[in-house]
Amino acid sequence: MSDVNTQQVANFQRPVDLLEIARRGQKQPAAKKADEGSFKDMFSRELAGAKELSFSKHAQARLFSRGIELSNEMLSNIGNAVDKAEAKGSRETLVLTEEVALVVSVENRTVITAFDRENLRDGVVTSIDSAVIL
Repeated sequence: MSDVNTQQVANFQRPVDLLEIARRGQKQPAAKKADEGSFKDMFSRELAGAKELSFSKHAQARLFSRGIELSNEMLSNIGNAVDKAEAKGSRETLVLTEEVALVVSVENRTVITAFDRENLRDGVVTSIDSAVIL
């Protein structure tokens, strides 16, 4: 990384250009607008925006074949559950909701597979080290 202007940090979904974020922070007038905040706030917002869940092709196929739809609110709740599992040091977690059970790779924030409640009753979930119940 010889060129300082091209330093980026991989952030699962997209690269974050740290220098661009810093430049945005420097361009603010001395009296900050109430909705903009400090460099730390801007950096936190950039990272939070990239912490979305992704779905493997297998998980997408399972959701589609079982007619499972996830609302934005549910996706947000699942993301929060993954955050909790990450805080506890989990690698693979089972997220249980009223309608669906999801096996999620915490490190990659990727849903690996999905079960509806009926199919979950008949099966065994393996390769997980935690469960979060919503």
